[in-house]
Order: sequence, then C-alpha cells, then structure tokens
Amino acid sequence: MKRTKTTLSLATALVLTTALPLAAQADIDSYVGANIGNARLDNNFDGFEFDTDANAYRFFGGIQFSDTFGIEAGYLNFGDFTETVDLGDLLSRADITGDGWTLGATLALPLSENLSLFGKGGVFFWDADISVDGFTIDTPGDENPYYGAGLKLDLGERFSLTGDWTVYELDVVETDVISLGFTYSF
Repeated sequence: MKRTKTTLSLATALVLTTALPLAAQADIDSYVGANIGNARLDNNFDGFEFDTDANAYRFFGGIQFSDTFGIEAGYLNFGDFTETVDLGDLLSRADITGDGWTLGATLALPLSENLSLFGKGGVFFWDADISVDGFTIDTPGDENPYYGAGLKLDLGERFSLTGDWTVYELDVVETDVISLGFTYSF
C-alpha cells in the first residue's frame, strides 16, 4: 500500500502543479484547504463491537471550473479509534487507525452571493492499521467510494469557511466524518 500511496501522492501533486497554473491563466478558481472534525466508527467486526469517535483532519486542493462544478484531491486521516472489546473472559484494547487519499468531483448550488450548498463524491484510496493488545493485524488497503454534502460561506474574495458531512464506505465498514475548515482560493 505504501507504493500505491506514493504513486497516488506523486500523481496528485503532478496533476495539481500542472492544472493549477493552467486554471489561473484560464480564469478558473483554484483552491487549497484544511478541515478538522469528528470521525465516527460504529460497526461490528466479526463479533467485536466498535462504537467510538476520533479526531480527523483533511488537507485538500482543487479546481473550480464554474460556479457549480469542480475536481478535488486530498489527504484524510481518520485519527485513532480505540475500543475495549470483550473476548470471553478477557477484555482487550483494540486500536484502528486509517488514512488515505481522495480524488473526486464537487457540485455546488449557490444559495446567495456568499453562501453555497455543495455535494462531493469520488474514490478514497485508503489503508488501515489494526492492533489488539499491541499485536498488529495486517489489513490490506483498498479503494472505495465516498460522498458528502456541506455548506461554504465566502468571507471575501479568497477565504471561505466550510462545514461538511462525508461518508466513507470502506468494504464492510462505513465511517462518517463531520468537519469544519477553510479554503483559500487563488
């Protein structure tokens, strides 16, 4: 998975470094941003119940081709999910950490001059680490869909506040992230 992450990182960097200057010349908005929020994991893994939250963060960049359509790439870290699981007569600590790269599209619906509703969706290239009482379980990475919606409030020509809810469908698990952040357009 490290090779996939490195390849995806380089591809994303290449696309953004090539596309952002072209977008600036074509009077198309480019942007970067960051969000911080709460990731929620509520699932049953082969009899082990996980119902926990973690602090998540995300960095992203994109190109807005019009008021309504854009593309976006980013990095998401879910944080550390920790739960005590009952293994019969034994209580064990289980930890799950996950992160990955996103590549997708955005659709916006302007509600006023400085407020818009947006939707997003795409592919999440992820990897996770699971450990039980310090013993690591090998978890293969994968690619799965994500989708979400949010609001964007423009505070001027360049800065915006954002709030969103995004669902990441990871094979047998679904993780929700609610976050707040900012974007800087150039």
